[in-house]
Amino acid sequence: MARNFYTLAATLLLFSLISCGVAWTNLAHQPVSPGDAALWRMIGLVLLLLALVMAVVGTLTSMFEQAQRRNDERAEREHRRRS
Repeated sequence: MARNFYTLAATLLLFSLISCGVAWTNLAHQPVSPGDAALWRMIGLVLLLLALVMAVVGTLTSMFEQAQRRNDERAEREHRRRS
């Protein structure tokens, strides 16, 4: 499950870098391009923030899965000892 969050974070980071790249090139200043450079920079920052949040969620998910797995293993060992 955590890998899905890491993949989402990487994808959002890629789109963020693309948005910031568009903001700093002449593409954002052309008359036919959508929006202006400030809009592209804002989109890039928002996507970067979302990527960071998804990376933290992925890390927390991985930690909780590991804790749950260790708890289940410990409970199984205790059950075997009692039997």
